[in-house]
Amino acid sequence: MLLAFDTCLDKTYIGIGENGKTIDSVIIENNGNTYHSAYLISNIRNLLKKHHFSPKDITAVATDIGPGSFTGIRACVTVAKVMAQQLGLKTYGISSLEIISQLTKDSSKTLVLLDARKNMTYVWNEEILGAILIDDVKSMVIEDKYSIICDEAMFNIFSKITDDIKIYTNLNHNFSEILISLAEKKQAGDWKTLNPLYIQPPPVFGK
Repeated sequence: MLLAFDTCLDKTYIGIGENGKTIDSVIIENNGNTYHSAYLISNIRNLLKKHHFSPKDITAVATDIGPGSFTGIRACVTVAKVMAQQLGLKTYGISSLEIISQLTKDSSKTLVLLDARKNMTYVWNEEILGAILIDDVKSMVIEDKYSIICDEAMFNIFSKITDDIKIYTNLNHNFSEILISLAEKKQAGDWKTLNPLYIQPPPVFGK
């Protein structure tokens, strides 16, 4: 059985699946001043208990490795590594950019954009292109007529130059289901090779 979870983006997504198919999943939103990733471990326990599973029934774990919230990335990767090490599980680390790209059927002409700050955006176009200056990405969009899936910050910028743009949080999605589906197509690693995807270094307090 595969356990999949994501705390890197707008919510916490947790799911269990087998052979690329989802058995069940849960979505957790922020609760007041408490960030949604704080509920990751307790909700994993609850989901397993609901189906009378124990941690010993898990054979692999799939998680979002970023980019996204640095707190969320740390939560995802740390929990996945500890579980994999303690239970001897296979691991799958999948980028949030690739996960979001699954929200469209025409990924070859779609850019996924997430705010990277410092006038830059994280870019996916069938692979991670990195953190790129926003003005350079604007030129890509105008020249090649890409459609865009992005966060709200990038929507406010790129909606001024194209109408073919969507905010990923407005689309009907369950990222744990996408993780379960993508993991089925990828080669597993072990906990030692599962690392956060920090395309840019984490921010330093006060800078």
